[in-house]
Formats: sequence, structure tokens, C-alpha cells
Amino acid sequence: MTRKNRVTFDSEGVTLTGNLFLPEGTEGGDGGPLPAVVVAGTWTSVKELMADRYAERLAGRGYAALSFDFTGFGESGGEPRDVENPARKVRDIRHALTFLAGHPRVDGGRLGALGICAAAMYMADTTAQDPRVGALALVAPWLHDAAVCEAAYGGAEAVAEKIKAGQEARVRHDDTGETEYVPVVSATDERAAMPYDIDFYLNPGRGGIPAWPNRFAVMAWQDWLTYDSIALAPRIDRPTLLVHSEDAAIPEGARRFHAGLAGPRDILWTEGTQFDFYDREPQVTIAVDAVAAHFGRTLR
Repeated sequence: MTRKNRVTFDSEGVTLTGNLFLPEGTEGGDGGPLPAVVVAGTWTSVKELMADRYAERLAGRGYAALSFDFTGFGESGGEPRDVENPARKVRDIRHALTFLAGHPRVDGGRLGALGICAAAMYMADTTAQDPRVGALALVAPWLHDAAVCEAAYGGAEAVAEKIKAGQEARVRHDDTGETEYVPVVSATDERAAMPYDIDFYLNPGRGGIPAWPNRFAVMAWQDWLTYDSIALAPRIDRPTLLVHSEDAAIPEGARRFHAGLAGPRDILWTEGTQFDFYDREPQVTIAVDAVAAHFGRTLR
């Protein structure tokens, strides 16, 4: 059993809102300090899409686990809204670690980081920068560099067009204060960041929830497409686990990242599509079991 506690914390003057999941019976101070994990999910996501699910499952296995909305997303403050900004997200994760380390039920010397899909890049970046992260786990990780982006987005010319559109949208925002948006996912709008019929995002019973507005800020394309997460691997010397599938997103990126890691590393290849790891069984349980065991071995 677990308890969910609504929490807020500061990130460079912005109030972020999250959910801190604790094992049942820990709120009153009984028992020793807990190892803790900060959890985040896919690009553009809010905590309710998949981070809450993984955080709650980890709490059921004895961890304090924090999911939260990044600056400009969900219940958190900050402007402009719904802009995928890797540097800003890494900054927020580091403040989430500070919040966890200062919590009375947390052992600040035993902190882990869990990233699902795109948050794998941001958790990896945080781990490369912040020695407080004792262990890293990545589930269905989206890990890209320029080569991966070209393969995923239709070639160098298509990537260049998106970057140009992002630059133009940034100039308009800076000049007028207006943010240009397109859908994150759409089966009918070719401007969408993912112009496909993806059930997870479009199904109200899965990820198509009111808390997630399904909008992508066009000005984010440049920061997203020029972000090199695979280059981070040689800077990561903490124990790292990847859980992935050949049928999920860009397994080649995961292989290259895993091969470049400087510290102890492991990779669990299982089955399932990318979206199965967000909310489907047995993929979620397989991933959580592997991640919990990884942190159990490494956060000592």
C-alpha cells in the first residue's frame, strides 16, 4: 500500500507541483529514512500520463518516489506553457532532487533517477551533471543525437525544415509574446509533432486526459532536434539500467547509449511497443520490477 502526497517546490522562482508517493505508514515518521527516486515521462507529458504510475509502483516496493509537472506544464507554474525545453527540464529535475534530499522521510544519500521515453535523455543529462544521483534507470528510452533524429524525422532536409520552423516561431514569440502550437499527436493534422493515430495519446481511457492539452510549441523544435543525449553516456559513471524492446522506439539509440556508458551498466531486452511501457501489462510490471531491483542493488 502507498500514500500519495501533493507537494510543491521551487525551481528558479517557479512553483512546481508534484506527487510524492510513500510506502504506507511512513508519513508519521516511523521507520528509517527511505531511498528515493525522481520519476518523469514522455515529452510534453504531465505527471498523470505515466510518471505517477511508475512512482506509485516504486513506492509499493519501498521507495519514496516523486513525479511532478515540469515548468510550464500541467499544474506547475511558468511561462510559456507546454514548451519542450531540455535545459529547463534538467534544471527542474535537479530542483526535484533537492526537494527529495531535504524531505524528512528520505535518505538524501540514496537518490535515484527514472526516466521513461524522452525523460531518459533528461535524467541522463542530470546524472552526468549531478553527483547526488546514485543510480539511473531508463524505461523504453528515447535517446537521440543528430543521426537518430534524421532517421526518425525523415532525413536531414526534413529535420532542417523543422529547425527553421522552430527558429521562426521563437522569433515571433520573442517579438509578440505569442506561442505557436500544433498538436503533439493527430491522425489528421500533418503539422502534428507526431502525425499518427496513436491510441495511447488519443484514447481518453489511456493518455488522452484533460490534464494533457495535446499541444506542441513549434519553437521547441530547435532545442529538441539539436539535443545530443547519446554524447552524455561517457560522462555517466553511476550504475545504469535500460529496459527496452526491439519493437519500441529507436532501439539503436539505446544500444549506442548503453555501449558508451562509463560506469556499471545493464540492459534488459523484453517485448512490447513503446506505448505498452506507458500503461500496459505485463510491460509496466516487468519494467518496475527490474528498476526496483536495480535501485535495490545500487542505492546502498
